[in-house]
Amino acid sequence: MEPSAPSLSRRRFTQLLGLGLASTAVGTAGAVRPATAATAATAAPAAASPANIVRLSANENPYGPSPKAFDAMRQAFGLAWRYPDEGMDALVADLAHHHKVGTGAVLLGNGSSEILKLCAAAFSGPGRPVVMADPAFEALAIYAHAAGVEVIKVPLTADYQHDLARMQAAAGANQPAGLVYVCNPNNPTATVTAKDRLSAFLTGLPAGVTALVDEAYFHYADPEDHPLYQSVVPLTQEHPNVIVARTFSKVYGMAGLRCGYAVARPETIELLRAQQSWDSINAMALAAARASLADGEHTALSRRRNRETRAAVTAELERMGYRVLPSATNFLMADLRRPVGPVIAALHQRGVQVGRVFPALPTHLRVTLGTPPQMKTCLAALRQVLAG
Repeated sequence: MEPSAPSLSRRRFTQLLGLGLASTAVGTAGAVRPATAATAATAAPAAASPANIVRLSANENPYGPSPKAFDAMRQAFGLAWRYPDEGMDALVADLAHHHKVGTGAVLLGNGSSEILKLCAAAFSGPGRPVVMADPAFEALAIYAHAAGVEVIKVPLTADYQHDLARMQAAAGANQPAGLVYVCNPNNPTATVTAKDRLSAFLTGLPAGVTALVDEAYFHYADPEDHPLYQSVVPLTQEHPNVIVARTFSKVYGMAGLRCGYAVARPETIELLRAQQSWDSINAMALAAARASLADGEHTALSRRRNRETRAAVTAELERMGYRVLPSATNFLMADLRRPVGPVIAALHQRGVQVGRVFPALPTHLRVTLGTPPQMKTCLAALRQVLAG
């Protein structure tokens, strides 16, 4: 287990983010370089070009995949002409061993987004609505709406957890739900729903209702910082109506490669498989995923860097007078006490791309945690915008 991050002093914070808050920008190759005079100007500058944008909007890992993943992909080039069957079988075996389940309990997906889509297709439909929190990751709702499925949104609690009591009531109403979606840790709030409450909720769901728990940000929820959080993967083998989605896009730094998976009982996995395209995972992603899963050192390094940056940026935003929701992820959400739409647009003009507007929380700004130089740029631009 990694040691918890120490409290960051003002001096440590300035060391982490760099002395001063002079603007910087990130090129397409990821190298940090000084900003142009236009992007550093305090007056409203012209819109930055894509090459100069500091992208803090998609909750990506700025440190990228493991070096071992790059080596594995290079070795896999020679198999690009073959279908990925063997690679899929190998990764499924690795994941089954990792989670202590049988291979029939794992299904790979083209990112966890495909898993969400398969769940919507398999377990919701006309007369079988989807129940989810508001706000939460929107992809499942988009998939459901496209299929003509009703989506019932339940506001989060006052402390930004899923309101499981209201969700359970909605799932067992006159028209029972087909699927209940729980994103934990939650996107966009970065908060967690307590393990005891979630476990009781899942075991008490009405018959015929399937639960999908999205654990995309599982690795960032450090147990020492978030003792109320716990994966529900073990529950999947006890309850055939519980599915967990995971991804290699976050801590493993593989967002552009697209690889995710589901863990559930084998009979549930087969219902998802029936909805899936054949061979939806590419050989490069499979090779990188296997290598990443085996490289615990790189995963620990990404987590530690994220934890340090998260603490530093949280401290600075709070010093600026803004409340930051307790984050268990690689992004933050801060209440700016003003509509964030204009702030997002103004930041983009200054070369910083942050999260979108979430209608349920219109004054809250979501910012992905990048490298210290990227966060230095973000904070400098945010100071300019808020001062204006």
